[in-house]
This record gives sequence, structure tokens and C-alpha cells, in this order.
Amino acid sequence: MRPFDIPDIRARELLTVIALSEYGSFVAAAAYLKTSQPALTRTVKRLERVLGVTLFFRNTRRVEITAAGRELVTAAERILGDLEVTARGLSEVPKEQRGRITISTHSAFAGNELPQLVRKFRESRPAIEVRIREGRQTEIVEDVRSGLSDFGIGPIDSLPDTLSSELLLREPLYAVYPTTHPFATKKKGKVRLDDLREEILISGPVDTMLRRLMDGAASNAGISLRYGVTVERLMSILGHVRAGVGIAVVPEGVLPPKPWKEFEATALSEPALTLSFGLITLPGRYLTPAASSMMALVRERARALAHAS
Repeated sequence: MRPFDIPDIRARELLTVIALSEYGSFVAAAAYLKTSQPALTRTVKRLERVLGVTLFFRNTRRVEITAAGRELVTAAERILGDLEVTARGLSEVPKEQRGRITISTHSAFAGNELPQLVRKFRESRPAIEVRIREGRQTEIVEDVRSGLSDFGIGPIDSLPDTLSSELLLREPLYAVYPTTHPFATKKKGKVRLDDLREEILISGPVDTMLRRLMDGAASNAGISLRYGVTVERLMSILGHVRAGVGIAVVPEGVLPPKPWKEFEATALSEPALTLSFGLITLPGRYLTPAASSMMALVRERARALAHAS
């Protein structure tokens, strides 16, 4: 790190950018920061001059943040968060008594597995705040890449080279269908990829790892799949299946514990497909003892799930 490459930016200026992005108004942001509007304007102009970019577009009615501004807000939240943890007690952070950890993961893990892990974590570290961000793989990757999250938990296939991953488990894909569907009485309890040819499928967005895996397998088999409904979150898929909208293919971890209500699920066969899930980290980023302890709990839970299957 070369000192002359580090921009001269103050913590108060970072807080100004965050406040202005949230309020969208110089008047409201100035009131929140207990400063004057001209002073806030000067702060923003100085930052833009130091960084050489435009952070906000201004007109007489509103303030709109630029792409560069959004990038700075992400960095500012991380920097100020780390600074806050440090200021609250340098001696307490290594003992895991205070601080904050942020985890990014997909909705299924956040809803099915993470609550019990958070409960166990906070039993011995009640003063540490746990923040959980839910999103698709692209959002998890961006959270970790930008430093907004300490680590991510999600699909680890096709990660960018700038991130590191650690395999936790491979989850088989299951065909999920209403209890009234003919698949429920299908002999030998098998659902092949070819059986989905004429079905209306409920799926995540086309850029998700699951969708790419399904489309790739279908293409290799010469099958054209019919997508009828696209949802943003995996957990939303089961609601549409229960309502009889169609059927879906999801990783095993999306399924709630048995007994299932209003739907059945069968491991997909011919071919059997799996998704790799793991920990996603940013190389070189310091992980607090608290974040490392949470990662250890995640590993422990993954081993238990792998053993149970």
C-alpha cells in the first residue's frame, strides 16, 4: 500500500454520502446529520473533487445517486462498520464479546438452517450483532467481493477468480410437484429429466446457477423445457407448487423437514444432478474471531447434513 494512493477522505464525509443516498435530499440529509445544507454541499463537492467522479446528480426537486456513488456507499458502510466495531472496544473484539458479523446467503439456507446456527452462536456471544443478507448467487458474490459481508454461503460453481470457496456439501436436485400430480403415483418413484418435457416449470431467474444447470442438462439431452413462472427467491417456488401452478426442480436444502404438505418431492434421475454449496470469502480480508466462529458452526452443520444423507 502506497500512502500517496490513499484518498484523503474523512469518516464524516463517508457518513454524508450514506445519508444523502438514503434520504435523496440535501435538506433531509443535512437535518439528519445536524449540519447546514451549504456545508453538506461543500462536503459532497470536496469528495467528488478528491475522487474525480460525480457521486450525485442534482436538480431542483431531488438528488439521484450515480453508479460511482452507489459503489462508494457500499464501501463506506463496510469501512464505517469496521471502524465502529474497533472504536467500541479494541480489547473486546478479539474476545468475541462485541462487534458485528454480516453473512450473505440464499433464502433457503437463511430460512431453514441459519436460525438455529444463529441461536447457538448468540448463546455465547450475546453482544455480537448478526446481520443476514439474502439474495441470489450474483448478489452473494457481490456482497463478498465488495466487503459488505464477512463471508457468503451459496452455490460455488463458476465463482470469479477474485473469490475463494470451500465446499460444504453437494445437494441433489429434486423434482417437486403437487400431491395431485401424476408423478405422485408414478411407479418406482422416479422422475427423469425427460419426464419434465411437457410440464409447466416454476423456476428462478435465467442467470441463476440452478437454472443454468437445468438448461445445460436439457440441452445435452435434446430436451426443451417449458418455463411458465419465474420467481426471484427459491423459497417462493414451493408456494407456487402447493398452489398447483406447476412443478419445479430445487436443491434438497430448499425442502422443509417432512412430513410435507400439499406437495411431494423425488430426486431427479437420468441424469441425477447436484449443486455444490460452500463458503465464499474474499482472499486477504481479515475475518474477526466472531466471523470465524460462525463459519465453524456452518461447517459443523454441513457435516451433519452430509452424514444424514
